[in-house]
Amino acid sequence: MRVPNSVVLPVGTHVDCCREEEVEEKRHDIVARIAAMLAERKNNLTHFLDNLEGSEEPEFYMDQWERLKEMESRTLTILNLVAVNCMDHHDIKKLEVTILQHVKNEELFPEVIRVLPPIYRQVEAAIVAIAQSEEVADHGMMDLQYLLSKLCQCKHLANLGRELLQDILRYLHRVGLVVWYEEIKHLESTVFLQPTFLITMFKLLVRHCLVQQLENIS
Repeated sequence: MRVPNSVVLPVGTHVDCCREEEVEEKRHDIVARIAAMLAERKNNLTHFLDNLEGSEEPEFYMDQWERLKEMESRTLTILNLVAVNCMDHHDIKKLEVTILQHVKNEELFPEVIRVLPPIYRQVEAAIVAIAQSEEVADHGMMDLQYLLSKLCQCKHLANLGRELLQDILRYLHRVGLVVWYEEIKHLESTVFLQPTFLITMFKLLVRHCLVQQLENIS
């Protein structure tokens, strides 16, 4: 909901634990919940905007109003839910095919038809090689300037500049190869070459039962 023009593919797992009719019931329930969530979000944004516009001194809330208007303008495309049995290789392949079909849809992803300069591919290949090298820690965190110096050691990338590298990192961030939070001051100089490490960390830290687990520690 916070990412501009997001495309979301809901995936329902554990189909093997349900009867066939239950799968359809749960599918309809999830779709209804998503629709209700989006409607509630829209109503909340409208309510907040109305409150700000109706305040006695709206000029003091201009920054907040602009942020809310930006969120209101962002589109969110929800694709049809895919139900899979993660224990069935055929279902996993079906999910893979579905994802690829959506990704190649130019209406959903206009950048699919974008022709990239050769240096984008060269930098991408070099970053993959660096991430897989033994000298890089498992977490894959690397200083932006250090990454630039490593890339410039490649013969065909000797003239790579910082601005061009940042443009390429924005693209690689969008396609999910790396994670670079350039908009966060404390993280703008750090590039995560292993996004899966972040996912693992988030799974350890962000859990619905975390508070209860912490309270149970003597």
